[in-house]
Amino acid sequence: MQITVQWIRTSWTKKSRGGQDASRRNAVPVGFVLPYAWNGTSAHVIRMQERDGFEPFAAQEDRRKVDVRLREDDGRLSVFPRVQPMFGLPPRPRRPPAVRLAPGQWVRWQLNYRFSSAMGMRGWSYWLDTFNIAYGPVTADVFLSTPTVSVDEQGPLR
Repeated sequence: MQITVQWIRTSWTKKSRGGQDASRRNAVPVGFVLPYAWNGTSAHVIRMQERDGFEPFAAQEDRRKVDVRLREDDGRLSVFPRVQPMFGLPPRPRRPPAVRLAPGQWVRWQLNYRFSSAMGMRGWSYWLDTFNIAYGPVTADVFLSTPTVSVDEQGPLR
C-alpha cells in the first residue's frame, strides 16, 4: 500500500519568541501540496528557518531518513515518530502510543525541541517537527485538509 510522508521542520531562535517575528513563525503552514513529480517512495521534506524569514525550502529525501517508525501490519500502518535527540525535549508527559492508520487515513504529528549551545554561551534555539503521513493513494493537496488523526506532542519551551 502507498505511504506518503511529508516532514516539515521549522527552526528559530529566541529572536522569534515574540512580536512580529513570532507572528511570522506562528503563521507558517503545517501542510504543503505534494510536488508534481513526487513518486511516493521518497519523503517530501520542507525546511523553514528564521534566518530565511521562514521561507519554505522543499526537497525529496529517502523516506528512511525521516525519524518516524512506519510498520504495516494486518492492513494498517503503525506510525510513531522517534525522538532525537533526547536532550532537546522540553518537559512533557509520557509519549502517546503509535497511531494505527487504515487505508485512506492520515495523521499529523507535531513535536517541538529546545536546545542551548555548548556551555550556554549562545542563546536557545528551537525547532518544530510536523509529520504528515498518509496511508493509501492520495491527491497532491491531501495535507491541506483536516487530518484523520492529530497528535500534538508539543511541550513548553520557556
